Amino acid sequence: MRHGLRVGVGEPVGVGPNVAAANCCDDEDIDEDERCEEHDQNHHASQHLPLPDRRTVAETTISVGFLPYGWHTRLMLQKVVTVMLPRVEAFELGVACEVFGVDRRDQGLPAYDFSVVTAIPGAVTTRYGYTVDAPHDLDRIDDADLVIVPAGSDRVDAEFAVCDGRAPGLEPLYAKLRDAHARGAMIASVCSGAFVLGDAGLLDGRRCTTHWMHTAELVERFPAALVDPDVLYVDDDRVLTSAGTAAGIDLCLYIVRREQGSRVANTIARRMVVPPHRDGGQAQYIAMPLVECTDESLAPLLDWVRAHLDREFTVPELARKANMSARTFARRFQAETGTTPARWINDQRVLAAQDLLESSDLPVETIATRVGFSGAAVLRAHFQRLRRTSPQQYRSVFRRSDAADLAREATA
Repeated sequence: MRHGLRVGVGEPVGVGPNVAAANCCDDEDIDEDERCEEHDQNHHASQHLPLPDRRTVAETTISVGFLPYGWHTRLMLQKVVTVMLPRVEAFELGVACEVFGVDRRDQGLPAYDFSVVTAIPGAVTTRYGYTVDAPHDLDRIDDADLVIVPAGSDRVDAEFAVCDGRAPGLEPLYAKLRDAHARGAMIASVCSGAFVLGDAGLLDGRRCTTHWMHTAELVERFPAALVDPDVLYVDDDRVLTSAGTAAGIDLCLYIVRREQGSRVANTIARRMVVPPHRDGGQAQYIAMPLVECTDESLAPLLDWVRAHLDREFTVPELARKANMSARTFARRFQAETGTTPARWINDQRVLAAQDLLESSDLPVETIATRVGFSGAAVLRAHFQRLRRTSPQQYRSVFRRSDAADLAREATA
């Protein structure tokens, strides 16, 4: 019953303007696009405000009232409210409870006034079929310093937890979120909780993100939002959004670090046995699906290109293989893949490099030439563009994961 919750068994139940890459490439020369790719628009790094002073909580006198956002004070963040949506994602709800709902005063850390609320107090059925009881209604949002919205769904038969805004019971929540933000509170979402912020009108004109599986729908439903599809989290004018699942941990620790400092955030991270900090601008490690091509004249060609990435390509050559003029080929290619031949080929080279980084000990220079780049420097540039990390860092992350898996198997 930590956090005042009771768990029981229930019945089962396009891109924004800051995302669109600059397209300055000459389709006649698409072997690497080294020069043109340097001009691609980069996603902005997440906003990092100055950290508070380094005094401990015990050295600060608690004062009553809400302090303006951005003040360098340990005590600005006091009251935290998490909203349980219908069919809430239990893991993401648990993340908010673990970071902000645990009393850690015996470790010299601040204790938050934490509560979980619902539109109608009582039992809420999670996405997994069991129920969670919360005693508080939405009125606790009225004086909250931080409101967190984990993923949930108002679609009874939804495969994924996404609210589509059609449930009339959510209107009071939208109003509460707007009012809270207007008076200076932070509003945060985890994963597809971003759709609730969008329905409340809080994403218009702001950078935001969600789980990479939902970004296309987020762009479609909220065209005024500036959707960044592959970062871990974004902080834009007190509206904070994160990618899916574990990125919610990163977002919550980011908030703690900014408001209470690194010592507090690092202590909580150690207790949770998670990395103390992942930058919001770091890429989601997305298993990017291959583009499904419905054009029968292009599908075999794309398969052939993937099998011969180590060679050079030109639009006229590819057009001849597809039995089209160069102009018709470029137009159809854009329509089928959503990008230019140059960008698509270089993205495929990065994906092939990822596989080799994960599965081999080949030097980065060797991998670069094997997938069709002229050298390691060119691979690093494209890898950074697509994955927001270096090939070496990517390899180290996945090699550590593989080593941990092998260790677990050995002791099982």
